[in-house]
Amino acid sequence: MTATAPHFGPSPTRRPLTAAALLAVLISLLFGMVLAGASPASAHAALTGSDPQDGAVVATAPEEVALTFSEQIAVSDDSIRVLDPSGERADTGAPRELTDGGPVRYGVALHSGLPDGTYTVAWQAVSADSHPVSGAFTFSIGAPSDTTVALPSDKAGGGLVGTLYGIARYAAYAGFILLAGGSAFVLACWRRGAGERPLQRLVVRGWITLTAATLVMLLLRTPYTGSGKLADAFDLDGLQAVLDTKPGAALVSRLLLLGASALFVAVLFGAYAKREDEKEKQDLTFGLTVGGAVLAIGIAGTWALAEHASTGLQPGIAMPVDVAHLLAVAAWLGGLAALLVALYRTPHITAGAVRRFSRVAFGSVVVLAATGLYQSWRQVGSWSALTGTWYGQLLLIKVGLVAAILAVAWFSRRWTGRLVDGAERVASVSGEGEGPGGSEPSGGPAGPAGPDEGASGDTAADTSVGTPVDASVGTRGTGGTDVAALAGTAEATEVTEAAGAADVPGAAEVPAAAASDPERAAQLARQRAALTATRNKRVRDADTERSGLRRSVLIEAGIAVVLLAVTTVLTNTEPGRTEEEAARGNTAATAPVAGGQVNLSLPFDTGGQNGKGTVRLDLSPAGSGANDVHLWIDGPDGPMDVPEVKLAFTLESKDIGPLPVVPDRLAPGHWTASDVQIPMAGDWKLAVTVRTSDIDQTTIDENVKIG
Repeated sequence: MTATAPHFGPSPTRRPLTAAALLAVLISLLFGMVLAGASPASAHAALTGSDPQDGAVVATAPEEVALTFSEQIAVSDDSIRVLDPSGERADTGAPRELTDGGPVRYGVALHSGLPDGTYTVAWQAVSADSHPVSGAFTFSIGAPSDTTVALPSDKAGGGLVGTLYGIARYAAYAGFILLAGGSAFVLACWRRGAGERPLQRLVVRGWITLTAATLVMLLLRTPYTGSGKLADAFDLDGLQAVLDTKPGAALVSRLLLLGASALFVAVLFGAYAKREDEKEKQDLTFGLTVGGAVLAIGIAGTWALAEHASTGLQPGIAMPVDVAHLLAVAAWLGGLAALLVALYRTPHITAGAVRRFSRVAFGSVVVLAATGLYQSWRQVGSWSALTGTWYGQLLLIKVGLVAAILAVAWFSRRWTGRLVDGAERVASVSGEGEGPGGSEPSGGPAGPAGPDEGASGDTAADTSVGTPVDASVGTRGTGGTDVAALAGTAEATEVTEAAGAADVPGAAEVPAAAASDPERAAQLARQRAALTATRNKRVRDADTERSGLRRSVLIEAGIAVVLLAVTTVLTNTEPGRTEEEAARGNTAATAPVAGGQVNLSLPFDTGGQNGKGTVRLDLSPAGSGANDVHLWIDGPDGPMDVPEVKLAFTLESKDIGPLPVVPDRLAPGHWTASDVQIPMAGDWKLAVTVRTSDIDQTTIDENVKIG
């Protein structure tokens, strides 16, 4: 018989989806994903305020330093350290919580009698979403001074340990996607795939990857959130402390669920793959589907319960949404990986399986759009954060990658439609007889379609993609007869010749060889099987529809890998909403605000002889940070020389000050002070004290807008 490759053309009875309708669907999906969030996205705690504030100059030493955070944090005895100008500890240790129903605040008491100078506050904690956070700032008592303390430039969770932890986090997501998505592909799209070794290896490797990554993350939690030293990964005391935390408990729970998942995988690729009775297989399919869904939800929940969804806005809604988002990612990208393996490594992937996966992928994208929109509102919160923060910019990159995958998926869907049309045409003629010598069908009445998929539950219309129903193009002949099983029989010669195996030396003597030398017969059978496989591959590679689908799915998978990498980076990036909130709280204290120049003219009268005059004061640039002060005192007859002039700045709304300033006498009647530190913008009260004699002095107050 001669192999005749079927033509996969458009079906005359199928009404294809119009370009306008498809474009409308894509536009709707992209609109829904304009703010699609990453899964899982992190909501790191951020420092939103402090007392004293960053850069503040206070007149007297405070009793304690208090820090305000955007969300709950876990602290240790060394989480907040205050260092004096020489680098010695100025705090008493053991931070205490000051929240009391309001914003999250922690404080640490200071030693009494601290000298003037610049003090450094360094803090490090673990946010409620399991990520370490840290920072440092300075304030001064009396006046700024030199300090030997260098502000740390490295953030918590960085260095080699942070890199390894990030890799393990990426591997955990990838492993879950392969495990859950590959299993779902087998049960929902191609049940016969349970017996295919390439798919088995894919899912098992996903389980191994997720298990190994979870163990690595559990060991690295101590140095990741603490010292940053890799050797501390084997600190048993640190490991015990990790197990008492919410992230540690989540990782242990994930390991227990993975133990149950190992049994699920063993049944799926063992008893299920070998089951032939249709009724029993349907019952087992239902049981595996329910059990697998419970395990997948449980594993996905270990991310939601320990990370961003469990804290911040609406955790009761955010956690199930986060689980649904991660499951949709697994069903889409994991199924895509399984489809890619099936197209490249298995000869029997059916057009029906591809079509069913197309439906699963479409449903997954809809779920991703809905859950991503909610997540983005929760984590970004504003258009300015979307474009003005690193988190928002990464999110835009992710949306672009999703759009690219959808565009490629449109081409994959077209190839799938052509394959389904072609498979149905092949199935409609698979029972027709052929003329002598392997000619085209003779036009006789069509017989019933040959069996396909056996007990897998797939229908006969799901003909192998790009594989003609003919003994010459598969390891099974018409009716499912195994070619290798015919070794040593009279039929073997006929099938071998039909497959072109006459070129194999000794093929014509198969019956005699089988009778006299079974080993020789087995060798010839293996040769025929290898030749048949080679011819199958040649026919599949020549099939333009199958090749086109393979290329488009490969491109989809490549973009998906980049998408997963971007998503992993997002898990270590402070969300835009939190970043903007922290910026609003700290902008006045950390960023110099230019205000131009303040010019005042203040009359005074000390009450003594020659006690009347006018103070002229220039403050430049009149913003937060360093300022220069020039002060002139004019009497009735010109410049007036006085024994002493003092200034003080007070911001009553923030309970800051008075901040004393003692200017230097530059010339008769002219006083100046440089590098006057104004910690923040606001309506300040300026007090000018002028002494004209040993007993005669006065103080003039004036409100000044700075910044």
